Amino acid sequence: MQEHDIDIEQILSACDHTLLKPEAEWEEIRSLCDDAMKYHTASVCIPPCYVKQAKAYTGGRMAVCTVIGFPNGNMTTAAKVFETKDALENGADEIDMVINIGMLKAGDDGYVRDEIRAVREACGGHILKVIIETCLLTEEEKIRMCGIVTVTGADFIKTSTGFSTGGATQADIRLFKEHIGDSVRIKAAGGISSLDDAREFLSLGATRLGTSRIVRLVKDFYG
Repeated sequence: MQEHDIDIEQILSACDHTLLKPEAEWEEIRSLCDDAMKYHTASVCIPPCYVKQAKAYTGGRMAVCTVIGFPNGNMTTAAKVFETKDALENGADEIDMVINIGMLKAGDDGYVRDEIRAVREACGGHILKVIIETCLLTEEEKIRMCGIVTVTGADFIKTSTGFSTGGATQADIRLFKEHIGDSVRIKAAGGISSLDDAREFLSLGATRLGTSRIVRLVKDFYG
């Protein structure tokens, strides 16, 4: 196997193959799962309503990820905890939650921290990724979130939902890398449109990529 092929495999193994658009139907989700299993992505990231069906369909052959408090993040903590427990009961392996952005911007870091901890507790041993929606935050707020995510015991800090005004940037990945604790990993999501984008984010320190495009690109070019 050539070095270039190994590189492609490494990119695919870091991808959360994603379909979260509100009009997504089961046939599209099933196709997403088929591609994810064929190309050995890290997971499929899908709406909560399809988790049980996807888990049954994939039969444990791959991880199923879903989103909590998505995409705005401004529902109550109790609602997010309920969503999390429901998703796990339906078979979710990984949880991507959106923070309460308004509370962070108002300076109520305690609220944001306690909410993440509550979802972390609901997750048990399952992977928790915390979406902070970088496009809506100042640099100072992003740095505060690096500290908050670190102390809550979450597994990942994630840039974006893909549903706001912008997605992952190289500058944000560099900032995360500088300010997160050693136990926290980075997920770049939103706007990853090419294999070169994927390589760059991984080289900067991301270990997961939230994207709907990478598998399509690999299918188009490599079959």
